[in-house]
Amino acid sequence: MHPQPITPLRLLAEGLRFPEGPAFAPDGSLWCVELHGGGLVRWSENEVQRFPTGGSPNGAAVDTEGKIWFCDAEMNAIRRLDPRSGEIETLACEVAGQPLNKPNDLAFDRAGNLVFTCPGDSRQEPTGYVACLREDGTVRRISGGLYFPNGLGFTADGSELMVAETYQQRLWRGRWDSARGEWLEPRVWAADIQGAPGPDGMAFAADGSLYVAVYGSGEVKIFSPDGSQSSAYAIPGRNPTNCAFDPSRQLGLVVTEAEQGKLWSIPGTGPGVSLF
Repeated sequence: MHPQPITPLRLLAEGLRFPEGPAFAPDGSLWCVELHGGGLVRWSENEVQRFPTGGSPNGAAVDTEGKIWFCDAEMNAIRRLDPRSGEIETLACEVAGQPLNKPNDLAFDRAGNLVFTCPGDSRQEPTGYVACLREDGTVRRISGGLYFPNGLGFTADGSELMVAETYQQRLWRGRWDSARGEWLEPRVWAADIQGAPGPDGMAFAADGSLYVAVYGSGEVKIFSPDGSQSSAYAIPGRNPTNCAFDPSRQLGLVVTEAEQGKLWSIPGTGPGVSLF
C-alpha cells in the first residue's frame, strides 16, 4: 500500500450538487460546476456565487480572457460564460454531422485548441471518444474506441496529452501536435489503478507528477513521471471528481468531491503547471 501524506484539509464549500471541474481564472478566482445543480460556481472567501446555465455542466476550463468554457452533458455542447455580462453562448454542438455525445471534461493547449472528452454511454462498450475544437470553429474526433474517456490534461511543456479511461481504470498518454490538433501514438501509461470505477479528473504538477482524482476510491492518487504511483491523499467522501492547482499557491490543490458535495483545499501542495 502506498503511504498517504498527512496534511490538514481545508473545507472551502459544501452543499454542492455533484461538483466537478475546478478551474482558476487569470484574476485568481476559483470556479467549478454543479452537474446536478445545472450551474457554474464562483468561490471566494466570503461567498459562493452561482450562474445558472439551463443544462448540466460537467468539466470547466478558463481562457486567457477569463471566460469560462464548459462541457454541457445535457445539451451535448461546448458552451462559454462571460462572467462580466452573464451571457452564455454555444461554441460547438456536433462533430462529423452528429451531436456531441455528452461531453465531459476539457482543456486548452497553448495554441488555443480545446480538447474534450465525450464518453456518452460508454461504460460497457468502447464508444467513447476525444475531440478537438480548433480556433476556426471546426471540430473533429482525435481518438475513439474508449470505455468512458473522462479527465484530461497537458504536460508542462504542452508536448503530451493525458486522458483518463475511467471504466478500464487506466491512463493514456501520447504526443500532442498543436499545429494540427492531433494526438499521436497514444499508449497506456498507467493501468490497474485501484478504485472503482476509476480515474476521473487530473492536474499536472510543475515537477512532472500527475495528481488524479479516482472516483470511487476516496483518494487523489499521485503518479511519478514514469507512470508509477508514488502516494495518495485521502479525501472525505468516496467520489473525488477532479482537481486543480491554485496558481497563487495559497490553496494548494483544490478537489471537488461529489458524494458529500464539497470543495476541498490541500494547502502546501504544488505548484502546478502554469496555464496562462
